[in-house]
Amino acid sequence: MSTVTTPDGTNIFYKDWGPRDGKPIVFHHGWPLSADDWDNQMLWFLSKGYRVIAHDRRGHGRSSQTATGHDMDTYVADVVALTDALDLKDAVHIGHSTGGGEVAHYVAQAKPGRVSKAVLVSAVPPVMVKKESNPEGLPIEVFDGFRAALAANRAQFYIDVPSGPFYNFDQPGVEKSQGLIDRWWLQGMMGAANAQYECIKAFSETDFTEDLKKIEVPVLVMHGTDDRVVPYADSGPKSAELLKSGRLKSYDGYPHGMLSTHPDVLNPDILAFIEE
Repeated sequence: MSTVTTPDGTNIFYKDWGPRDGKPIVFHHGWPLSADDWDNQMLWFLSKGYRVIAHDRRGHGRSSQTATGHDMDTYVADVVALTDALDLKDAVHIGHSTGGGEVAHYVAQAKPGRVSKAVLVSAVPPVMVKKESNPEGLPIEVFDGFRAALAANRAQFYIDVPSGPFYNFDQPGVEKSQGLIDRWWLQGMMGAANAQYECIKAFSETDFTEDLKKIEVPVLVMHGTDDRVVPYADSGPKSAELLKSGRLKSYDGYPHGMLSTHPDVLNPDILAFIEE
């Protein structure tokens, strides 16, 4: 099992497939999942000759279940440790949901030459929670509800989320995939409850506005209009507007987990952006 050890002694699990001289694509997963959520994309881009890399965030998947460090600054410090250890150059960083916030925060401060492009998919930036500077955001009570449900019965909560708003499987006309629900549950239950509980604050309250403004490389922002986890109007369009070289691509009626429900559409769109 491949791991990199961070300065505070945390072991970060990662996958690294493909030719060492291939262009690297680094995938950043959402809450409360793991690198396994990128199986489809990693296999697809591997078949196109790319070097594909994905890690488990600390407290998630196979990485160390730490008592501390469940905040965006530490998450990105872990990414720096990984990208430095692998000496990745001109990499494309792709983040989904919470992972999109991680990508924005990392790319905004990455060493010169480390990043060539970035992709934010159904991502949490600029900021999710409602506050004076973000009146269209979601009330803090929404995230308090997430925390309460996780603490009360994490196993059931991790069935309810993918069965409903994550993939919109509870909506009329949407074909349900029990396999995707089970995969989501398994990934979630592999991680640590404390890390996932604290990560709710990290993804909902971190303000990425200044990160987005700092990013110099081209960024593709992809968002489904029927995203019931990270609402479209308060995320995708706003992020694209803040970026110096951002492009918004909207997907009519697609859910939050659209990378898993519509990979046949999204993967080629990402490839086209990378190869421009």
